Amino acid sequence: MDHPDELVPHVLIFPLPIQSPVNSMLKLAELLCLAGLHVTFLNTKHNHNRLLRCTNIHSRLDQYQGRFHLENVDDGLPDEDPRTAEQFTEILDSLQSVAEPFLTEVLSGERFSCNSSKRPPVTCIIADGLYYYVLDVAEEMGIPFIFFETISPCCLWVYMCIPKLIETGELPFKGNDLDAEVKSIPGMEGLLRCRDLPDFCRRDCKADRGAQLVMEEIRNIPRAAGLILNTFEALEGPFLSHIHSQAPNLYAIGPLQLHLKTKLAAQSRELPAAVSNSFWVEDASCLCWLDSQPLKTVIYISFGSLKNITKDEFLEFWHGIVNSGQRFLWVIRPGSINGQKLEQHDDFLKELNEDTKERGLILSWVPQEEVIGHPAIGGFLTHSGWNSTLESIIAGVPMICWPCYVDQQVTSRLVSETWTLGLDMKDTCNRSIIEKMVRDIIERRCDFDQCADKLSKLARQSVAAGGSSHIDLDRLIGDIKKLSLKGDTNASFLS
Repeated sequence: MDHPDELVPHVLIFPLPIQSPVNSMLKLAELLCLAGLHVTFLNTKHNHNRLLRCTNIHSRLDQYQGRFHLENVDDGLPDEDPRTAEQFTEILDSLQSVAEPFLTEVLSGERFSCNSSKRPPVTCIIADGLYYYVLDVAEEMGIPFIFFETISPCCLWVYMCIPKLIETGELPFKGNDLDAEVKSIPGMEGLLRCRDLPDFCRRDCKADRGAQLVMEEIRNIPRAAGLILNTFEALEGPFLSHIHSQAPNLYAIGPLQLHLKTKLAAQSRELPAAVSNSFWVEDASCLCWLDSQPLKTVIYISFGSLKNITKDEFLEFWHGIVNSGQRFLWVIRPGSINGQKLEQHDDFLKELNEDTKERGLILSWVPQEEVIGHPAIGGFLTHSGWNSTLESIIAGVPMICWPCYVDQQVTSRLVSETWTLGLDMKDTCNRSIIEKMVRDIIERRCDFDQCADKLSKLARQSVAAGGSSHIDLDRLIGDIKKLSLKGDTNASFLS
């Protein structure tokens, strides 16, 4: 019989309205459900509908026997709004105006009481670090709150040092030398240049909206009951130690994509044929094409779910990749080339594929985890998004990094200089450089193989029984369960 003072552990998870955070947090949600917890996953209505259109998420979640619930909230924008990366702060502001009253309703239990299958009350909230207003709501309702930062922890540590960079006069930059060394970030001495800092550092941090959001984010991290990071000790141990000084209760539980697969296998659950959290329909025909390619000969190219490129940039990549003479699989999202109309996209890809059909394949979207893990893949030309970087690390695939924004400039520097897993191509888009780097990553792969194989092995060890991420996930689950004791919803995890 259950203890009369116990509540059923019920976690509300609220990701940023972007593909990568949604993907990471869905994997965390499944891990919590596997441990017997109830989870309500709160998505924006726009992204919720995209998931329903493009994935089998409802049938996949049936295995959790009613413990996994999908909810959605309007983001306040009209349906036809494109919701581009350039609108990010506008999207966040619009969402906040709707989400705050919605969350009050959800957390008071009014929202769930209308459902046919009544859910237990929410006992814990896990939300993105930029949702610091959700922390305010949680505190008002007396519900414990945990931040989940889905960016690279190495960049999070840089974020935490931004006030110090301003205090020491390193920000704003003095002059135009982007190769000047950044000196005031402990643990990164001699590593970072000005060009390796987040993109907002090249603007006036005091006036830039993105920089202001980040500053507010890092100020609020110590208020939360804990901080979840999608990484593992062997990869970022030194940075985790520094972050720990500002966020004492830290859970490094990654790589989440590998952790979930490992947990499913350990519970003897049948792995679904296709596991997708994608906002676009994935074209799996590329896997058959890869099956026909020699081992480790294909360069995979994708700039993620947000980055758009100009026509000039496209031409530089096109000529560089084709002139390299290497086999390639290239993802070009609909609408991702500026100035190209959506209705022209299919014909455009058809024409490109006709020109390169002997050794290349270009598609709109693919099942990336399966692609990167395919034995034919020899390298990854990437925007250095954190999920993409972790997928490469798991598969032991070296990278060419062309970072765009957020954490990607920092991550790409670590890939090339600290982890020695690839080449950093930031701040350039030149066909000759692209051609040389593509050749180098495929033809000189042995230069990266030792480090890539080592980190891949360490990633797998971290999520296995006794591994650092396995231990931290167990601790996170145990702490969430402690919060289900009535009268203990404000108790510190640190006790």
